[in-house]
Amino acid sequence: MKKLPTLVLLLSALFLSACSAPKQDSNRPQAWLKPGTLVMLPAPGITPSITEQQLLSAHVKGKTQSLMVLLNADQQKILLAGLSPLGIRLFRLTYDQNGIKTEQSITLPELPPASQVLADIMLSYWPISAWQPQLPKGWTLKDIDARRELRDDQGELIETIQYLTRNGSRQPVSVHHHRFGYVINIQHLSS
Repeated sequence: MKKLPTLVLLLSALFLSACSAPKQDSNRPQAWLKPGTLVMLPAPGITPSITEQQLLSAHVKGKTQSLMVLLNADQQKILLAGLSPLGIRLFRLTYDQNGIKTEQSITLPELPPASQVLADIMLSYWPISAWQPQLPKGWTLKDIDARRELRDDQGELIETIQYLTRNGSRQPVSVHHHRFGYVINIQHLSS
């Protein structure tokens, strides 16, 4: 179980760690885009549906850690499961019209709120039109060739997502969060 602390570090860095947990507003979760900037996440539904198995490799403070993620999203809900490199289920998350429900198989006190996990996923996959009404005034989210850029109201680059097109589908292959200081490389194991 010596790997558990490294996994906690990975998860904390991966999912937009913040100093305090965001408040829940109704059934729509909120997440931090940068310190001091909290937004409501878009609705959970997406078309076409997404079914992915991904190996995430996070680079944080000179270290690299890995985590397996199973993602299923459709018109009504998002299901997300995180597995250790040994295949042990760490958590399962569901986001639907009733809000977020999490099941944790192993207690990891340093895990960020579930809404932070969803923020990167939804920034990567959801259309800009779903995000634009959620962003603070002056913030922009733009697709530029094979990347997506999130900028704050001062024009500062907050997050960059790189994509590849495979079988006619655009898939994220890396997420670089400039303000929280991490890079996630995404290897798609199936689609």
